[in-house]
Amino acid sequence: MGKAGLRKRSTISDVAALAGLSAATVSRFINKSAPISPEKAARIAAAIRELHYLPHSAAQGLARNKTHTIGLLLPMISGQFFAPLLRGVEQAATEKGYPLLVHSTQIRPQGPFKKVLAENNTDGLLVFAASLDHAELSRLHAIGFPVVLLHQSSPAGLSLPYITVDNLHGARCLVDHLIKVHGCKRILHLRGPEDHEDAHWREMGYREALQANRIPFDPELIAPGGFNTEISRHTMRAIIQRGISFDAIFAGDDESASGAMMELRQAGFRIPEAVAVVGFDDLDLASHLNPPLTTVHSPIEQVAFQAVLQLISLIEKGQAETATILPTKLVIRKSCGCQFEGGD
Repeated sequence: MGKAGLRKRSTISDVAALAGLSAATVSRFINKSAPISPEKAARIAAAIRELHYLPHSAAQGLARNKTHTIGLLLPMISGQFFAPLLRGVEQAATEKGYPLLVHSTQIRPQGPFKKVLAENNTDGLLVFAASLDHAELSRLHAIGFPVVLLHQSSPAGLSLPYITVDNLHGARCLVDHLIKVHGCKRILHLRGPEDHEDAHWREMGYREALQANRIPFDPELIAPGGFNTEISRHTMRAIIQRGISFDAIFAGDDESASGAMMELRQAGFRIPEAVAVVGFDDLDLASHLNPPLTTVHSPIEQVAFQAVLQLISLIEKGQAETATILPTKLVIRKSCGCQFEGGD
């Protein structure tokens, strides 16, 4: 993969060119050294907003006020997925001597977006999927502020470095195992959130495995799991009540697999005799479920550790790997019907 660097900051000449005015006029507007017409002022203000221009004094302040601190933005901190992620970030940050600030964006106050973690109190940000909107990512990119994305690729036109896992290959191997080893043909997929890239690529792996094994895709067998125990329980309850037939469940993550198993047992289904169940991520809970959960090992802690190293490289050297995709691995346990346990 190539290298991603920090974007060069816009200059007063860039603002002048976009506004169709001279640099001297823009300078008078910024420094309030002489009056200019309201029409010209509006044009300059619009150009400054579009280019995310920082006056030279502010840019110097940004460079001068180094905090030697990094920030981590997460959509939430609850749930078993985020424990190993936090361990990886904390370990790498500690080893590199950078204090860490963590903020959850799940609950936001009404009104304008408030930048709790940004250029005012950190030297760079790790941003987990769905934690910052496109507008704020664009603003940070425009001012040359270091950002590394976790479990989401860079939005078009920004070239932000990102790190994730090979969701597509992992999901395809898992569903392929259900089909080829256990003869499953009616595999229900409890997909993750609609706007989550991990969920998208895991569903694509599911679809590719069906196609490769000449099993027609049935939209009736795609249902929301939400990467959430309670959402998957609610979904499974409705599916069972509707009488939809299935012989296996591929849950988008281990937490939704856990919820599915709870609801199956409550409805009298035996696992794996009547229904095979598999998950994704290989969280700590997976090996402790009954039966132990066949899943895909996602190197969550390693992703977090590597993300910190990439961010520090961006802060200190101005460049980082454009894209890092870590491999996943099939972990065989008994919930799929196998009587042995191990990796692929």
